[in-house]
Amino acid sequence: MAASLSAALWGSVCRIQRGLSAASTVLSQSGIHTTAALERRSWEMKNRLVYPPQLPDEPRRPAEIHHCRRQIKYSMDKMWYLAKLIKGMSIDQAIAQLEFNDKKGAKIIKEVLLEAQEMAVRNHHVEFKSNLYIADSFSGKGTYLKRIRIHGRGGFGIMDKVHCHYFVKLVEGPPPPKEPPITGFQQAKDYVQQLRNRTIIHSL
Repeated sequence: MAASLSAALWGSVCRIQRGLSAASTVLSQSGIHTTAALERRSWEMKNRLVYPPQLPDEPRRPAEIHHCRRQIKYSMDKMWYLAKLIKGMSIDQAIAQLEFNDKKGAKIIKEVLLEAQEMAVRNHHVEFKSNLYIADSFSGKGTYLKRIRIHGRGGFGIMDKVHCHYFVKLVEGPPPPKEPPITGFQQAKDYVQQLRNRTIIHSL
């Protein structure tokens, strides 16, 4: 009797698995992505954005290149400093800055920039590969794997094996001028003006 019960349970499990696989096939064929890995590809999908035709008197729209590298064996916080270092620079200046940085993340970012520069010339019809600047550069959190670190006297701790993502956006043209830094006095003036602009909703 136990054998027949286990066989019946196994048959029901197989039927459920077949139903789930069929449902996932239908969803994937209908264009609905069911995995988180496909949902995280929105950064590269920006390269497929198609703009409407421009009028003859409109200025030429500069090319935009979105590129990234995922699951880098490096800390997101360490990568953030390097990503913000090169933001707003021209691509040649950014590569020169990364050349003289001995950090591991600098070599990875340099490789990503060279890949994006090659994509700009090959796929986005950029005439001069040096006529690009870094419009956006930031890091994101990847997969964190928790592992056990053995301590003395039967104790243990939790350590993380960290990964990160790096995202970059190149725009055709010279880099824009840097905005002057906001002083503390200007921030205080803006805060006071924001307080003065407050209104009471639904009042006279």
